[in-house]
Amino acid sequence: MTRVIRFGIIGCGLMGRELASAAARWLHLTDAKARPEIVAVCDTNEGLMDWFSTHLPSVRQKTTDYRVLLANPEVDAVYCAVPHVLHAELYPAILAAGKHLFGEKPFGMDATQSATIAAAIKARPDLLVRCSSEMPFYPGAQKVVDFIRKGHVGPVLEVEAAFLHSSDINPDKPINWKRMVGVNGDYGCMGDLGMHVLHVPLRLGWRPETVTASLVKRVTTRPDGKGNRVPCETWDNATITGTVRDPGGDFPLVLKTWRIAPGEANTWSIKVLGMKGSAFFTTKSPRQWQFMRYEPGGSQTWQTEDLGFAGLFPTITGGIFEFGFTDAIQQMWAAYVDELAGGDAKGFPCATPSEAADHHAVLTAALQAGITNSTVAVQYQGQA
Repeated sequence: MTRVIRFGIIGCGLMGRELASAAARWLHLTDAKARPEIVAVCDTNEGLMDWFSTHLPSVRQKTTDYRVLLANPEVDAVYCAVPHVLHAELYPAILAAGKHLFGEKPFGMDATQSATIAAAIKARPDLLVRCSSEMPFYPGAQKVVDFIRKGHVGPVLEVEAAFLHSSDINPDKPINWKRMVGVNGDYGCMGDLGMHVLHVPLRLGWRPETVTASLVKRVTTRPDGKGNRVPCETWDNATITGTVRDPGGDFPLVLKTWRIAPGEANTWSIKVLGMKGSAFFTTKSPRQWQFMRYEPGGSQTWQTEDLGFAGLFPTITGGIFEFGFTDAIQQMWAAYVDELAGGDAKGFPCATPSEAADHHAVLTAALQAGITNSTVAVQYQGQA
C-alpha cells in the first residue's frame, strides 16, 4: 500500500499551484513509494486559496496565519513558497513545529538569514529539509551529470551554468517583489536564480574558491500599477566567474543569472568542457543533449542524442514523447517524497541545506566582488 504524506502549502502563488498540480496527477508515476496529499493551505491573500479548495478535495484547512497551519496535527510536511524576506521567519518556525520542509530558494535573502535557517535545521536533524530546484531533473541535465560522474570529461577546462529570463526587458512591466531590495534582498537576480545555476556544480563538488562578478542594472524605475513609476532597485543581470581548485588543474566556473536576456523566455543550461570529453544541455532543446568524447589526435565531434521522455522516476508516458517543465516539477517533488519514504531519490536528491548554504556563500562573495570590482574569496560555512 502506498504511503500517504500529508502536506501543507504556505504561499499559494504560481509555484504553490505547480506543486499542487504535480500532486494531483501523482498517478502519472508508476513506482512511487509514497504520494503527497495536500490537506492545508495558507496565504495572506484569501483569494489565492480558493483555487486549491476548488480543485483539491483533500484540502481541509485554509488559513491566512501560517501558525494555524503549523499547529495542524494532520500536516506532516510543508512546502513553503514565500518572498525571500520571510524565509528566516517561516523556515525555522516550520521546523520548530516538527514539520518536514521543502522550501523555495534561496533559503533567506542574505548570508545572515541563511545562517539563521541553517541553525534551525541543525537543531532538528530528525526532519528532512530540501530546497526547490527543478531544472536538473530534465533528462538531458541528468545525462550531463552522469557523463561527468563516469569520468568521461577528464581534466576540466571550463564549466558554464546559466538561467536566463527575458520578461524584465520591458521597462513598463509592473514592479513586483523580486525587484525590491527590502523583500528580495541585495542579491537581486542572483538570489532569484542562483540556486538554479549552482545546484549541479555544487552537487558535483565544484565549489569556487574565489569569484569576480559583473553586475548589470538597466531598468531603474517601473510602474507600480497606480500610475506612478517607482524605484526598481535590484540587479537585473549577474555574470559570476569563479575559480575552482581541482587536482586536474584549476578551472573557471561561469554562472549567469540574467533577468534581462533578450529572446530568452526561461532558459536553463549547463556546459562542461574537458580534455577527454564535453557535454551540454539546454532547456531550449528539451529532448536532446550533446556530448563529445576525444582521443588524442582524434576528431573533435559533437554528437546529439534525442532522449524523449526518461525521468529519474518512471511514468506512464511513452519514451518517444517530450519532457517539459511540469514534468521536471513532478520529478523534483517525487525525489523529495521518495526520501521522506526512506528512499534515495534515485541517486539525485533535491538541493540540500548544505548546498543552499554554499550557494549563499558564493552569492555573498559575488555581490561584494561586483560592487567593488575585485576578486573576493568565498567564505563557506565552517571557515574562519
